[in-house]
Amino acid sequence: MDAVIRPEKDFDSTLRIEDYGLIGDCPTAALVGRNGSIDWLCWPRFDSAACFAALLGNPNHGRWSIAPSDPSYETSRRYRGDTMILETVYTVRDGSFAVIDFMPTNRSDSSIIRIVEGRSGRPPVRMEITFRFDYGSTVPWVSRLPDKKGIVAIAGPNLVALRTPVELKGEDLSTNARYRRC
Repeated sequence: MDAVIRPEKDFDSTLRIEDYGLIGDCPTAALVGRNGSIDWLCWPRFDSAACFAALLGNPNHGRWSIAPSDPSYETSRRYRGDTMILETVYTVRDGSFAVIDFMPTNRSDSSIIRIVEGRSGRPPVRMEITFRFDYGSTVPWVSRLPDKKGIVAIAGPNLVALRTPVELKGEDLSTNARYRRC
């Protein structure tokens, strides 16, 4: 089903529950909004405290968003075949790209994989990740990985790493990126 999303309204707010897709690896699962935001994730297990809890509050409670930076776009989504691989396609004036979200199963550690795949043109993409442990109440210490291809966030016993080839910038207790795809 296609829908027009207005990021100026939806980028910073949670959505209706029917606007979320579910990805998971059996020990845990994440809710991925039609607006490209993972707004709920208890990690590494279902009974762990959430590190993305925007669903219960606002983006400052933790989330990971990948969406067009264009102010108006169309989106469609589907699960690939009989899998838990969620594909969301964004179309803007400058082209289109897909975000493919999944959590690999049968691993000793839990991971979220988000692949941004160009489809046409050179659409502008923005990424924002705000780690908050303990249901949004704990702000972690964030530093760059030694190879400069990502970041690590740590607060007490909680540690999360983000690996990406995209240049990241810290801003307002979040990590951001802006780039063009294709």
